[in-house]
Amino acid sequence: MPRSYATPPVRDLLPRYASLGEPLTCEPVAQGLLNRGYRLATTRGEFFLKHHLDGDREAIARQHGATRRLQALGVPVAPPVADSDGDTVTVLGGRCYALHPWVHGRHRDGAQLGPVGSRRLGALLGLVHICLEEVMGRGPAADHPSADPVDTFTLIDDLLARARKRRPRDSFDELAEHRLRERRHLIEEHAHRRPPPQDAGGWVHGDFHPLNLLYRGKEPAAIVDWDRLGVQPRAEEAVRAAVIFFVRPAGELDLDKVRAYSRAYRGATGADPAELAAAVHRVWWERLNDFWILRWRYQLHDRRADPQFPAASALAVWWTREYEAVCEAFAG
Repeated sequence: MPRSYATPPVRDLLPRYASLGEPLTCEPVAQGLLNRGYRLATTRGEFFLKHHLDGDREAIARQHGATRRLQALGVPVAPPVADSDGDTVTVLGGRCYALHPWVHGRHRDGAQLGPVGSRRLGALLGLVHICLEEVMGRGPAADHPSADPVDTFTLIDDLLARARKRRPRDSFDELAEHRLRERRHLIEEHAHRRPPPQDAGGWVHGDFHPLNLLYRGKEPAAIVDWDRLGVQPRAEEAVRAAVIFFVRPAGELDLDKVRAYSRAYRGATGADPAELAAAVHRVWWERLNDFWILRWRYQLHDRRADPQFPAASALAVWWTREYEAVCEAFAG
């Protein structure tokens, strides 16, 4: 399903900013699955205009404050531009907008990172976590339960029924049906390994992946999209990020790069191998029970994430088979 964009109210928004000039062009930014973004050119420069679809002004302002303080600590971010009243969130027609400086850079996935780049990535996320603790505190205590197989089996049955009813069927539907049956068998086989609730947490970016990190040359230029800033087990974010960056098209992880990344992360944060091993276990279980791409396709009729499914679905199977090797790469 292609993303549809409503034209943002640029001519109503810009007068709130004293020094940004007159609008020239405003073009949608194609990448990303959440929110809406535009490249805005004015007579005074280029900006990223973000339409926050959730509309939670308080949460957005909290994210903005965090990025300003992180920038002061040396974290590469792109804090929003304040308007003439000092506000960074503009509400027009009940919709929340923010302006950020345009960051010239490009995205790099794990295949484009060598050993040095992998280490820098792990150290960068470690810096984010350490600095977030400094600017946000430890965060409220909260339980983080693991997925319940009973709920997963109910979801699998629903998705299977929807996949089987699709007409005309295509190769994606065939793969989805195969993976759903395969995953149900794996969860039945490993249900006794379900992790207990996790109560340790800290402030994390919440969505650290290649599309939210811009590079200028080989150096990170900006970590963007802080919409999911929140309190979660920090080592689990480190594992999730590595899994996204370093998954290969066939669904395997590049364990040499994972090892370099994880050692740098642990060096930056002081996290010990046991913490990373526990995080690996919880994220493995999470991936085994996760079907968000199929939910988008079959329940929401949104196919934007379909290209991610072959590698993501193969990863859960490969990870189960290579569980010990993955643990060693993160914790060894």
